[in-house]
Amino acid sequence: MDEEQKVKEIMRPTWPVFFMLWAAGAVPELILHFYSTKGGTTLWNCGVYFPVLIALVPAFLLFGFAWFVGNRKVSYGFFVGYSFLYAAFCGAQVVYYRIFNSFFSAMSMLQGGEAFQFTDSIFAGVLGTLPILVLTLATAVCVTVFCRKMFAPSKEQWYWGFVPVALALVFQIGAVLALPLFDGTGSMSAYDLYHNVTDKYLSVNKLGFATSFRLEMTYVITGKQPDGDIVIIAPPPTDPKPTDPTGDSTEPIKPVEYNKLDIDFEKLIAQAGDKTIKELHQYFSSQSASKKNDYTGMFEGCNLVLITAEAFSDKIIDPQRTPTLYKMMNEGMYLSNYYVPYWDVSTCDGEYAFLTGTLPKKNAISFQKTIGNSMPLTISQQLIKEGYGAYAYHGHTYTYYKRNQYLANLGYDYKGGRGGGLDVKKQWPASDVEVVDKSTGFYATKEPFVTYYMSISGHMEYSFTGNNMCYKNRHLVENEPYSDAIRAYIACQLEFEYSLELLMQRLEEAGTLQNTVFVITADHYPYGLKKEQYSELFGHKIEENFELYENGCIIYKPGMTPQVVDELCYSVDLLPTLSNLFGVEFDSRLYMGRDIFSDKAPLVVFNNRSWITDKGRYNTVTGEALANDGSPLSADYVKWVNSEVSNRFAVSARILDKDYWRILFG
Repeated sequence: MDEEQKVKEIMRPTWPVFFMLWAAGAVPELILHFYSTKGGTTLWNCGVYFPVLIALVPAFLLFGFAWFVGNRKVSYGFFVGYSFLYAAFCGAQVVYYRIFNSFFSAMSMLQGGEAFQFTDSIFAGVLGTLPILVLTLATAVCVTVFCRKMFAPSKEQWYWGFVPVALALVFQIGAVLALPLFDGTGSMSAYDLYHNVTDKYLSVNKLGFATSFRLEMTYVITGKQPDGDIVIIAPPPTDPKPTDPTGDSTEPIKPVEYNKLDIDFEKLIAQAGDKTIKELHQYFSSQSASKKNDYTGMFEGCNLVLITAEAFSDKIIDPQRTPTLYKMMNEGMYLSNYYVPYWDVSTCDGEYAFLTGTLPKKNAISFQKTIGNSMPLTISQQLIKEGYGAYAYHGHTYTYYKRNQYLANLGYDYKGGRGGGLDVKKQWPASDVEVVDKSTGFYATKEPFVTYYMSISGHMEYSFTGNNMCYKNRHLVENEPYSDAIRAYIACQLEFEYSLELLMQRLEEAGTLQNTVFVITADHYPYGLKKEQYSELFGHKIEENFELYENGCIIYKPGMTPQVVDELCYSVDLLPTLSNLFGVEFDSRLYMGRDIFSDKAPLVVFNNRSWITDKGRYNTVTGEALANDGSPLSADYVKWVNSEVSNRFAVSARILDKDYWRILFG
């Protein structure tokens, strides 16, 4: 047998193994893609083709490795290990998506120990996706069963291993270069997600799990990620506002005052030695400050209670079911055109957006990164300067998400459950009523105060067997006309309702209720409900890119004039709005949101960089940009808003990374 025939004889039984290795990566990717496609995402997008193509790369590399090693058992071990590892990771993504409606990241894995506190949710997720998990493991099992005797590499021909390695390089480079052919190079395209920006869902959906995770691990290891460039472009021209044609108005002209601090940005720009700091100075100097308005100082000197309500939805508010919430909504200021985006780190990022007025950084636990940073723009720090005492409470584990550290950094005297100074019963979830009962004695008579509650009773799972709050209030929802999951969800939210009732009672007894302002917002929508279940509360099937995040926000002070505010706004707008309402000195140019009552145009930004303005909305998932009347938005307007959205993500990340407020304010 000549040399050429020997090579053919060696190669013949090996190539079927290669195709099985390719399938071991491609099949789980396809399963994950089809399982998780949602919200208008095109099913047959590049997420079908690119991961299948890129799965050839590790298959070629393993194939080449086997030639270099020349050992059947070692090669077989690597093949089986690779196949099961790939299937396990994709299966874990399926379970995580089933629970959180999102994908886990490298940062999520760093929080893995804390996540295991929610074993009931994990178990339910595994059971709910069991058929998918079995299907995901199928190719790994095939590799194990059929590849043991098929592969017979030869040490004498080790140099043939360079062929598949070279092919791996060709396919990797070729697939990346071909990205513009899939869906262009526009905002949140596969090309953009690979090179310029990050988004967990769209990245997995368009690039596949393996590529998305590889990119993110690179960011974690190097400490660098593409947060986007700060590019300042002028907005497109708008129609001028009509003026009084007579020109003889007799109303006195009020002097214009702005919510603006005396910051010499020109001097700061000239002195900046760091390029990033200089860019931040330039960005903020280009922003216009908002005017003071009729709401400026409306609550000056009042106490403030801030509440991030776990998985809260205003759709449960009802005069009989939730009389306290109903009273606060109808006798206070109700923000009816309000959105609460879902960010990557769910509750923690929801808190972050609300309390800091900036957008969470991708591939990071943003609030943890603030520990040690200067945070003077937060309402707690602003009111502490005015002589307020600051207090914070949460019923779950005191150190969860390092909440004990980042709330302390905002100036709060924080107490939490499980060793954190708040003696609440150890159960899942904890009772918000008990948290209020054990906490009000610390601050209720110590005016002026700013108090923050992160509620817990509304946490998933929504069932009467795995959730103590659902079980506790089960008898109160027996006649609700909903599915078991929705009735369980309402039952646990009733605990939050009763905590508010008790809170107002305690403050009334302390004589401080009449001078206290309450602000209630959600951290995120109740992702523990399936979309068809949550749709029951809406009365129709939910649209997943925008409507899913619709909510309401309540700002209430006893005796105030009731008001429904239909101004477009979202959770990031609350901090500058509160700064204006409490009459503190602040600079409106420095927030990623805006004072809701100001003259600045609204812009609601979502995690995947979709957005809504007073003129229309842009969906990055579908690429559709529609005006409020259903007609297409102008290309120039979409380009400008996309640029501003990109800037806000980039600026928010740089503020966090550079401890910018310390540099700006010394």
